[in-house]
Amino acid sequence: MYTKIVGTGSYLPKKVLTNDDIAQLVDTNDEWIRERTGIQSRHIVEDETTVTMASMAAKDALENANLQPEDIDLIIVATVSADNLLPSTACSVQKELGAVNATAFDINAACSGFLFALNTADAYIKTGMYKNALLIGVETLSKIVDWNDRGTCILFGDGAGAAVVAASKTPGILAGIQGADGAGGDVLACKGRENNNPIVKGDLTPGYVSMEGQSVFKFAVKKVPECIDEVLNKAGKNIDDVELFVLHQANLRILTSISKRKKIPMDKIPVNLDTCGNTSAASVPILLDKVNKEGKIKGNDLILLAGFGAGLTWGAALIQW
Repeated sequence: MYTKIVGTGSYLPKKVLTNDDIAQLVDTNDEWIRERTGIQSRHIVEDETTVTMASMAAKDALENANLQPEDIDLIIVATVSADNLLPSTACSVQKELGAVNATAFDINAACSGFLFALNTADAYIKTGMYKNALLIGVETLSKIVDWNDRGTCILFGDGAGAAVVAASKTPGILAGIQGADGAGGDVLACKGRENNNPIVKGDLTPGYVSMEGQSVFKFAVKKVPECIDEVLNKAGKNIDDVELFVLHQANLRILTSISKRKKIPMDKIPVNLDTCGNTSAASVPILLDKVNKEGKIKGNDLILLAGFGAGLTWGAALIQW
């Protein structure tokens, strides 16, 4: 039994924030941001929420898969920017969709989140526990970014991506890997609530994303090539067998470095960070939906997905389309 992607979807907020717009907030300019990141603009929520974006992407994926919400028996949402601590985003999406037959829960693996969701669903489906799963990566990062911090506010955007996966007798996910290194977690973090009770009074100031850019860059350019090798070896495939490498969209310099290290032509590494920025857990599924809807993936193509992020975490999957 295999797990196969049978539909993709995405949603991006209508409001677009350009580099020139950000230059009105902090000391920066369009040229400086493009040169260092490759980002030109990003989508930012106005009326949307994490749940509404996730639901819109999910509906798009279900339509693409030609399935109804009642057909779904598992919903996994990957996010670090839920609307509420309780209930989970997945349960709220289940309600919005009317997916009454689905088990629903969230996972937090930051920018690797969608890969963790995909590998989790693959394990569930291969045991026969579920047949049709809806996987969503969604982020409202604009609410946890410090818009006075030039080092982070230029990087992130909001959005949602989704995929429907189903049990299949024909090949789908050929191999998956994931990992974590908590010892490196401080290089990319966002503080939560402190203890605040009758015994101790904590600081209730909201936490914002903090990042040591150079450390994250070094981690990414080392770990992603290792992920690519590991998942290919696990599947018994070579790098030349892969048609597209759908990688987490964090920084264009990271993508070009991976291209050089692994000798992968850049035309095999699609890019949308120029107009989306880094959307964390939503990054890979948004890009996957883009290349799918544009007809850049054909039947039986091998597609390699890989992500890395806070935690530190990483994950990859090799898929036969």
